[in-house]
Amino acid sequence: MAFGHILLNVDLEQGSPSTSLGPKLGMESTSLSRTIRNMEEKGLIERRPCKDDGRRVFIHLTKFGRESRELAKNTVVQFNEHLRSSMGEKRFDSFLKSMHKINEILSTETFFQNEKTDK
Repeated sequence: MAFGHILLNVDLEQGSPSTSLGPKLGMESTSLSRTIRNMEEKGLIERRPCKDDGRRVFIHLTKFGRESRELAKNTVVQFNEHLRSSMGEKRFDSFLKSMHKINEILSTETFFQNEKTDK
């Protein structure tokens, strides 16, 4: 599942900084690093240094990664269509709005990180 999330969230044209993927996906850096390493070993992604700052690393999809992204995207579309037909249009739209808001909160707020450092 993490593979699919990463495949769907990597910018197709410019790649994505590896540091931006963790917060976007709600993954700890150690889990993200392990997942990225596994994806690289499977030929789904490649890491490239940033042209402007060699210390930053960008994740890019390989040809196989782009093909796998399409499969993941089609799976999500089919799942959403199933949910929409099962729940009805209004409830499904409400569900999507709630999920978008939850994702926004998780990606912008740091209350979980503060809890860990306070203990």
